[in-house]
Formats: sequence, structure tokens, C-alpha cells
Amino acid sequence: MPHPNDADAGPASAPAPDKGLRRGTVGLLASVTLGLSCVAPAYSIAVTLGFVTLTVGDLAPAALLLGFVPILLTAFAFRELNRAMPDCGTTFVWTTRAFGPFAGWLTGGWVVQAATFLAMTALSQVGATYLLRVLGLGSLADSPLAVTATAVGLLAAVAAVAYRGLDLSAAVQYVLLGLQLAALLGFGIAAFARDGAAVPSLAWLDPLAFPGFGPFAEAVMLCLFIYWGWDALITANEETRDGERVAGQAAVLSTLVLLGAYLFTAFAAISFAGTGTTGTGLGNPDNASDVLATLAPPVLGPALAKAMELAVCVSAVSALLTSVVGSSRGTLSMAAHGALPPAFARVHPRHHTPTFATLFAAGATAGLLVLLRLVSTDFLGDAILCVGLLIACYYGTTALACVWYFRDRLRDSTRDLLFRGTLPLLGGLMMLAAFARSAYDMYDPDYGSTSFHGIGGVFLLGVGSLAAGALALAAARARSPRFFRDDRTTMTEPALLKD
Repeated sequence: MPHPNDADAGPASAPAPDKGLRRGTVGLLASVTLGLSCVAPAYSIAVTLGFVTLTVGDLAPAALLLGFVPILLTAFAFRELNRAMPDCGTTFVWTTRAFGPFAGWLTGGWVVQAATFLAMTALSQVGATYLLRVLGLGSLADSPLAVTATAVGLLAAVAAVAYRGLDLSAAVQYVLLGLQLAALLGFGIAAFARDGAAVPSLAWLDPLAFPGFGPFAEAVMLCLFIYWGWDALITANEETRDGERVAGQAAVLSTLVLLGAYLFTAFAAISFAGTGTTGTGLGNPDNASDVLATLAPPVLGPALAKAMELAVCVSAVSALLTSVVGSSRGTLSMAAHGALPPAFARVHPRHHTPTFATLFAAGATAGLLVLLRLVSTDFLGDAILCVGLLIACYYGTTALACVWYFRDRLRDSTRDLLFRGTLPLLGGLMMLAAFARSAYDMYDPDYGSTSFHGIGGVFLLGVGSLAAGALALAAARARSPRFFRDDRTTMTEPALLKD
């Protein structure tokens, strides 16, 4: 039955446009798999745990736990908004319905796509580097030209898989994700079993033991990156069986699985290697960029260490595939609602996948990768760091959109007040606080690898992405004036809000 206040949840709208996607092809397991794959758990923990340990020592598990809190609170907002408005445009649609077309296009459209493309440049490069190493081509792995060419080839390959359909993508992801989780589980068990491994301590989870707010905030913001990406599964909500319910469940479940995998790996790594600043210690700056590459040989032996290299390679490629799937469906929705050119709304008649949008996602990422490589290799690293700024921006805005959209229903029940009001509000405020803190830290010229006239290059890239979005917004408004009418009547509003 319709809720008596459904009419107050937001302005009335036209029926959702049929985008041509194949309905009911994804279940709960496949949805969770897509979400976990986009996060790239093996790659994410490998390149982040060392930096977190450098910041807070053996309190890295506590930082992972606390960094998970705003992610979980935001996941509740995604779940509730998806139940009300199951659209593959996700945060673009939701933010537009809550705050209007300008906020929706910029924070729910541009910022999401910018963060995805920047992350995909890193994933393609990491996947290419590890692939060359696994194939025994270590000399080519040190060649920027060879790595870039291989990365472009990987982008073409994942685009081809994504083009063929979400069912094929999900089947491939089962294998890729299984390899990642098996590798992390095997590494953890072997690390705990090694002679000399320390007994894990609950003190490593003590949230009150941080040496100060600065290290605490920096460590938690680093942890935001390793959880980012699970929301890609919700872009498949129109292709998911009972998508308005299952996609939201998968979002919460995938974040919980990530927390367990990361805490297990962190405890195992600290137990085996400690946090010392020499040798294999996690506090050694030389190990920070990839702790699994450093620890795998002494923990697993040379032969199985190759399997860990394969797991990180698979992790990056898996996330790359899911990112293409998510990005293409996001731009498909924007085009279907009139916010992008109609070309993005083209769907293959047999595969029922976005055609132009899929090719555009891979092509734009390849172009950005080559551009950053031509400018400077350091720029690529700084581009990766600025992704955190964009993540905090659109996660925080989406969480607040949940509160505002359901504002007239928050007094209807304790559940509505908690899951549609209180928890998303806390998550949104935490995310925007992280955004402000990140922007402040990134302004420092010593933050990252580059600086210009006393301003950090990471800050310029992050704020520059937002400034470019503002310019693109002005161009989009001139090209699509109908969408930018502030009545929001072009957006999806289902007849029933399911509780």
C-alpha cells in the first residue's frame, strides 16, 4: 500500500524511462560479487595498509574499523534511496530528486564519473604492471611505455566483456573475486602460523589510543579509499531480481565482508611483520606502497608469492571491469533522463548493455591515462590521491540527500528516523568533514609528489576536477535546458515506497 505521506516524499514525476537493460539477470550473490570486485580488496589492502601503519602503527586495525563507520552509515542511505528510487543512475537520480538538477548533475554525475575515471587509470596501470611480472616480463614492468600499452589493452579487454552483458561480467567476477579472497585467506593463515608471529591483541582495535586527532583523521581518510567502490553494485539495480530490495541488501552485506577481510589481513600482517621501520616491518617506508609484495615471499615462499602477485593483478582487473559496468550505467541513466547527449542512452539490442557509454568509459580512461603519463609519472600518483576528495564529496552529498528526501517521513516510525534520518545524517556529516580535512591537508605543497607555486598538486587536481565540473555543468545546461528546469519532474518517482 502507498504510504500516506508518499506524496510528501518528493515532487511528482513522470514514469521512469525504459532504458533497454535486461531485467532480472542478477541475484544477491552476483550483486555482492560485483560490489566487492569494484573495491579490489587484494589491491586496496596491499597499497593502503602500509601507509596507515606509518601513520598510527599497530592501531591500523582500529583505523580500518573507524574508517568503516561512515561507509556503513552511507550504505544505509544508499539502501533506503534505492528502495524508493531503483534507477541505475543511483546517486545522480537521488541527489537530483532531493536537491535539484544542478546538484544532481555535478555531485551525482560529474564527481562520480571523475572519481571513477581517475581510479580506473590507477587500476589499469597496476593491473598491467602485475600482469607483466606474473608473465615473467619484469624488465617490461619497469618500462612506462610497455606498462601504458598493456594498460590500454586491459581497458579494451574489460570493455569487451562489459559490452557482452552483465551476466557474463558477473560470471567472470565470481572467478576473479574467489582468487582474491582465497589468496588473502591463505596469506593470513600462513602469517599467523609462522614461527615468531605475535599473538594478536585487542589493543590494536582501541579507538581511544590514537596519539592525536591529526594521525587519527589521516589514517581514517586513508581507509575511506579501500572501502570505496561497493556502490557500483547498485548501478545494476535495474538488472537485479527484486532490485529495489536486493541491491540495498547487497550494499550493506558487501561492506561487512570487506571489513572482515581487511581486519583479518591487517591482524595477520602486523602479527607476522610488526610495525618496525626496518626489514619487512610495516613501519618501513620502503614497504608502504605494496605490503603484500614485501610480505608474501617470507610468509608464503617464492612459489606461492607468485600467486599473491596474480591475486593483486586479478584484483585490479576485476575492479576495472566493474568500474566500466558502473560508469556506463550511470551515464546511460543521465542520458535517459535528458542530462547527457542521447548517444549515451544507446543499448545493444541483443546484449542489452550500454554500447556508446561502455566504449566511452574505457576510451576516456585510456586517454586520461596517456595524458597523465605524458605530463609526468608523478601526476598519476597525485591523481589517485585526489580521488579521496571526490569520494567524500559525493558520498556525503548522497547521505544528506537521503535525509532531505525522506524529511517528511522521519516521524512515522523509529525505523524511518534511524535509517532514513539519524544514521545517514551522521554518515553525511562525517564524509563532508573528511572532505574539508582532506582539502586542507592537500593544500600543503608537501602533500603528494607535485606542487605549483606553493600549492599541493593533489589539491589542484581535486579542486580542478570540481572546477572543470562547474564548467561542464554550464555547457550541459545550455545543451539540455529541459533537464535543468527546477521542477524535477523528469526524474524517477515510483508509485510505492517499499518498507
